[in-house]
Amino acid sequence: MNKSNIKVLLVDDHAVVRYGIRSILDKNPSIQVLGEAGSLTEAYEKAENLKPDVILLDMKLPDGDGVAGCIRLKSIIPNVKVIILTAFAEENIVYEAVKAGIDGYILKNIEGQAIINAIMDSYKGITVIDPNISHKLVKIIQKGNEVGNLLAPQDRKILELISQGCTNKEIADALFISEKTVRNNVSKIMKKINVNNRTEAAMFWSRQKSLK
Repeated sequence: MNKSNIKVLLVDDHAVVRYGIRSILDKNPSIQVLGEAGSLTEAYEKAENLKPDVILLDMKLPDGDGVAGCIRLKSIIPNVKVIILTAFAEENIVYEAVKAGIDGYILKNIEGQAIINAIMDSYKGITVIDPNISHKLVKIIQKGNEVGNLLAPQDRKILELISQGCTNKEIADALFISEKTVRNNVSKIMKKINVNNRTEAAMFWSRQKSLK
């Protein structure tokens, strides 16, 4: 293999999917598939040992998701390009992946040549977003701005503390209000921002802060 080839690591928990992608990539002389992994744990180990240029990463894996995986993989190899290759196109998932620093987000129904193009573009530093989901980023940013304008100053303080992992009691102590008041406020805030739990609330607040 030529040293100038783009070295790729495939990460997907389905062997058939990895086989199909590898069959496509192996036909291109500019790309070298260094290895495969079926979990994040395996991906971290192989990334550290093989030092790929580009990692094709599934969003849903047995031991975690692509968002956490991207962050960890980039800490292992700072210059690596990470492309999410997935069947999931939900707005919140796409946005969180972009915020995590992914270099590409493409859907599994993409054609073979498009996968090759995505790898080559990301290697050059071009962020690749599937045309079928790029509009979702615009929608969620617009929606986030609209909802964010409905938040009262106290709502924002509570969200900030939630994002720091504080319990209701810790929030109550920090804001000098009762724990019952905190519970009621948290419930109202979640309805305002249309989330189901504290983790989603924390992610929403993280997005809000990034838009400022």
